Amino acid sequence: MNLLKALAAVSSLTLVSRILAFVRDVLMARIFGAGMATDAFFVAFKIPNLLRRMFAEGAFSQAFVPIFGEYKNRKSADETKLLVDHVTTLLAIILFVITLIGIIAAPILVYINAPGFAKEPEKFALTVQLLRITSPYIFFISLVAVAAAILNTHNKFWVPAFAPILLNVCFIVAALWLAPYCNPPILAMAWAVFVAGVVQLAFQLPFLKKIGMLPKWNFNWKDAGVRRIIRQMGPAMFGVSIAQISLIINTIFASFLVAGSVSWLYYADRLMEFPSGMLGAALGTILLPSLSKHHADNSTVEYSRLLDWGLRLVFMLTLPAALALGLIAVPLLATFFQHGAFGPEDVLKTSYALVGYSVGLIGLIAVKVLAPGFYARQDIRTPVKIGIATLIATQLMNLLFVFGMQLHHAGLALAIGLGACFNSAILFYFLRKRDIYQPEPGWGIYFLKLCIALLALGVALWFGMGSQQHWLTSHGWTRIIHLSWLVVLGVAVYFAVLFALGFRLKDFAKRGAN
Repeated sequence: MNLLKALAAVSSLTLVSRILAFVRDVLMARIFGAGMATDAFFVAFKIPNLLRRMFAEGAFSQAFVPIFGEYKNRKSADETKLLVDHVTTLLAIILFVITLIGIIAAPILVYINAPGFAKEPEKFALTVQLLRITSPYIFFISLVAVAAAILNTHNKFWVPAFAPILLNVCFIVAALWLAPYCNPPILAMAWAVFVAGVVQLAFQLPFLKKIGMLPKWNFNWKDAGVRRIIRQMGPAMFGVSIAQISLIINTIFASFLVAGSVSWLYYADRLMEFPSGMLGAALGTILLPSLSKHHADNSTVEYSRLLDWGLRLVFMLTLPAALALGLIAVPLLATFFQHGAFGPEDVLKTSYALVGYSVGLIGLIAVKVLAPGFYARQDIRTPVKIGIATLIATQLMNLLFVFGMQLHHAGLALAIGLGACFNSAILFYFLRKRDIYQPEPGWGIYFLKLCIALLALGVALWFGMGSQQHWLTSHGWTRIIHLSWLVVLGVAVYFAVLFALGFRLKDFAKRGAN
C-alpha cells in the first residue's frame, strides 16, 4: 500500500467535506449571523461532538486499532470477527445509556459547559432544547467511528473519509429548506445533526458486510480482547482529547464574554479545521494501522522511518498553511462569511481568534503523528501524563491571556494553539528519549529550504492581499476573484521555490504495512 496515495485519497475526500463545510458555515452565517441562536446551537452541537471525539474517535480508536490489528495479523478470522461482535455490542449498550443521560440531564450539561448562559433564561432554554435533539448523535456517530476503525485497518480509508460529506449535506439541506418551517429556525440545524448520524452509519454498513466484519449482537464483556481495550480506553480517553477538553473549557470562558464570542471562536475553528482535517486527521488515520503492524513485527527501524516521513510532511504542508491563515485571516473570513447578518465587526473579531489558532497549527497537526507513535505500541500512560501537563498549561495561559492581558476571546484561541505546541514538543522529546524515533539525516538543510520558501510565500501574500479595509468594504465576486488569485499565487510561489530547491514528489513516496 502506497501511503502517499492513501493520504492523497483521504485528503481529497476531506477537501470535499471541508468545502461543503464552508458552504454550510457560509449559509449559517448568512441566515443566522453570530448571536444568541448560533451560540446556543454551537454549544448544543459541541457537547455530543466532544464526547464523540473523546469516547469514540479518540479513546476507542486509539485503544481498539492496535489490538484489532494484532488480532487481524496473528489470530484467525473467526476470532477477529468475534472480537468485533463483543466490542460493538458492549459499546452500543454504553452509548445508549450515555445518550439517555444526555437527553435527561441536558440542563445540567448546558450549565456545566456554558454557565454564563444561565444569566439569559431564553438562551439557556434554547440550548437545552437543541441539546436534547442532538444528543442521539453521540450514539450513531460513535458507532460510525467503530466502523471507521475496522475499515481503516483493512485499508478501506476512503469509506470513512467520505462519511463526513454526508453530515455537511444534511446541514446544507436543513439550512436551505427546513429552517423556514422551524420555530425558531435554528432547530433545523439540530435535526440535521440527528439525521446525519443515522445516514453516516447506514452508509458504512454495506462495506463492513463486504469484508465480513458487519457486527452482530453478542454480549460478552469477559472477552480477553474486550477487557484489554477497556483497560486502554480509560487513560486514552483523556490522553487523546486534550485539545477537545481545552475547547470545551474555552466555551465556558467564552460564555462569560460578550455575545458572539462563542460564534467567533467557532468560525475561526472552522477555518483551522481545514488544514487540520486534510493533513492532521488524514495522517493519523493512515499511520496508526501501519505503525501497529510494524510494532507487531518488531520492525523498529521502519517504525521510526514512518514517523520521520509523517513529520516531514507535517512541516512542509502545515507551516505554509499556518502562515497563510495568520496573514490573510481577514480576506478569508470576509470572503467566506461576511454576508447577511455576519458583518465587518464579526469578521474582525473572528480574525483575532484565527490568528491565535494559527500560531498553534503546527502543534495541532504534529500531535496527530506523534501520539500514534505511543498508541501503536499500546503505551497509553505517557501521552496521558503529557496531556495532563498540557491541560494545566493551557488553562494557566487562558487566565493570563483573557483576564491578565485582556485579549478576550482571542486569548482563548492563542492558549489552545500554544498548548498544542507544548503537547507536541513533549511528545517528541519522549519519543527521542526512549529511542522510539530516530530522525533521518538531512533535517537541517530540509528546514533551511522550508524557511526560504516560507519567506517567499509571506512576501507574496503580504503584497498581494492589499488593505483590510478593501476586504471589509468590497462585495461578492470582487472578493472571490481576489482571494482566488491570491491563494493560487501563494501556492505557486511556495511550491515553485521548493521545486527550485530540489523537492520532488517521488521523494515523499512511502510504503505502508498491508
